[in-house]
Amino acid sequence: MSTYNLTLMTDLYEMTMMQGYFKTGNRRRAVFDTFYRRNPCDGGYSIMAGLDQVIEYIENLHFGEEDLEYLRGLKIFDEDFLNYLSNFRFSGDIYAVPEGTLIFPREPIVKVVAPIMEAQLIETAVLNIINHQCLIATKAARVCYAARGDGVMEFGLRRAQGPDSGTYGARAAVIGGCKGTSNVLAGRLFDVPVLGTHAHSWIMSFPDEYTAFKKYAELYPSACILLVDTYDTLKSGVPNAIRVFTEMREQGIPLTFYGIRMDSGDLSYLSKKIRQMLDAAGFPDAVISASNDLDEYLIQSLKLQGATITSWGVGTNLITSKDNPAFGGVYKMAAIEDENGSFIPKIKISENAEKITNPGDKTIFRIYDKDTGKIRADLIALNGESFDCEKDMTIFDPYETWKKTKLAGGSYTMRELLLPIFKDGKRCYESPSVMEIREACIKEKETIWDETKRFVNPAKIHVDLSDKLYALREELLQRN
Repeated sequence: MSTYNLTLMTDLYEMTMMQGYFKTGNRRRAVFDTFYRRNPCDGGYSIMAGLDQVIEYIENLHFGEEDLEYLRGLKIFDEDFLNYLSNFRFSGDIYAVPEGTLIFPREPIVKVVAPIMEAQLIETAVLNIINHQCLIATKAARVCYAARGDGVMEFGLRRAQGPDSGTYGARAAVIGGCKGTSNVLAGRLFDVPVLGTHAHSWIMSFPDEYTAFKKYAELYPSACILLVDTYDTLKSGVPNAIRVFTEMREQGIPLTFYGIRMDSGDLSYLSKKIRQMLDAAGFPDAVISASNDLDEYLIQSLKLQGATITSWGVGTNLITSKDNPAFGGVYKMAAIEDENGSFIPKIKISENAEKITNPGDKTIFRIYDKDTGKIRADLIALNGESFDCEKDMTIFDPYETWKKTKLAGGSYTMRELLLPIFKDGKRCYESPSVMEIREACIKEKETIWDETKRFVNPAKIHVDLSDKLYALREELLQRN
């Protein structure tokens, strides 16, 4: 993103609509919501990520001379419109849920309030950035949950769909809970830990396995993880690794971080045998690391089988979210300014109930149980609404309205999730570091029960509408 001007990273119809608004004199502000309808992998939650890249995109938004020449060459844009674009800068407001926050379907995670031409232009890029990073952060959170506190390393760069997906995917994976990445560029750009061992080719380049291990240990004594499955894991790899660890200890070399990695075979069976061998040799704290097409389901299965693996390297299935390769975020108009400067709520109606949008300028409140700190529900409300946590509150499902929950006054707390990111085109928010976001995300995940984290039929966190928003929605549905 630091190399290319991404202003033209938009769909053509955004540009043709922009010219249409320009030609018809439509300078009115509009409210657009970015939201999604279903959690990836039929999960119980998602993780917000990508906001810092949206900020970078907005701050660098401008049409250069080469951009204008390209648009001129398409023969569909008039000179007066191109002249307008030559001085274009984003002048609107953006509100967003901070990165690392748990998010749920139908709630606005990015809200844009801007002249309609500007809001229209940024739609595609905002969705591209948010959809990708939310997807990978969510997948990483699932993988880390399966690992149950063991370290998870992201190392899918070579299988990612291009450099950007590999690099920004690594960023999102760390936000979701991975302890580091093999991607050195991501390490430099985002100041996250870079991790790795060696390949089979290192072993094969030496006359024998022992020599390869010994040379590697001499080079990296404080990070000595040896790959043991090049020839025969139990008969050759592990015995040679133990020989090297023994020599290191005899030479007084501190064994600060050491162990083995396996990349093939029956990981459960092998890990148990390897643990026995390492313990018998006097290395009970040696790491047993595993890779080989892992995902949350396989890790969970290996855990249930009693595998003694303590560190997991996850590549293809994480960086591509292979079983659910797209995050379904959408960007919909929710209100538009009238001649008097007031916002008129707008609603999109569909025969598919889940595709009916929530109208108006909105915000989100997260409701927590006061005693446990766990999330009770999220409440989408109209901007400006306020609530007294000392009073009873009844929340209800907006689609199955007979499903109601009464919250006793004093038993709950509320937190508004949408924060101002840009005001009048000026940035008013500073993003935390990726590692700070990761720590915040870890704390966020503690606010939901394990029943919501489970992979099969997870318990839902309800997203309800305030009474005023529900009444507005029903009024517009009846009017149309």
